[in-house]
Amino acid sequence: MKGISKFIFTTILGWKIANDFPRGLKKYVIIAAPHTSWKDFPIAILARNVSGEKINFIGKDSLFKPPFGFFFRALGGAPVDRSKNNNLVDAIVDIFNSKEEFRLGLSPEGTRKKVNQWKTGFYYIAKGAKVPIVMATLDFGKKQVAISEPYYITDDMEKDFKHFHSFYEGVEGKHPELF
Repeated sequence: MKGISKFIFTTILGWKIANDFPRGLKKYVIIAAPHTSWKDFPIAILARNVSGEKINFIGKDSLFKPPFGFFFRALGGAPVDRSKNNNLVDAIVDIFNSKEEFRLGLSPEGTRKKVNQWKTGFYYIAKGAKVPIVMATLDFGKKQVAISEPYYITDDMEKDFKHFHSFYEGVEGKHPELF
């Protein structure tokens, strides 16, 4: 799978990966941005496969219904019911705490639409699970996925979010007007 993914990602699509996911770190949250198109998902999956890092993801529950539900589960996905007011952060923290190795990739925007501010769930998941955050760009301008060093959040959420936002400065989504 890695060889096929690399061929598609680099040769056919012309993308590259700058840096690599942290080796030896068994648990972390990955935030991938900007999320402005359905095309972000296949790019992220290909980048994950090229890196060889096992990364899980969550998605709206409608994606996991027939006929394609099996496909998204096979890729490492888990459905989330966004219509209910359930405590998703605590449930994901429990998953982190119950596993020896777990890496969760998600979009800080929580949608492909333009948002004025990011969701905070990823932050509280990392805080509750006591794991770092790794940032990854989906830069369609450079055709590049850039990966940050692990960032251990502080008790200053405003400072942490400034750090996150600065990593994504100049990054161009598939639809730049939505980021």
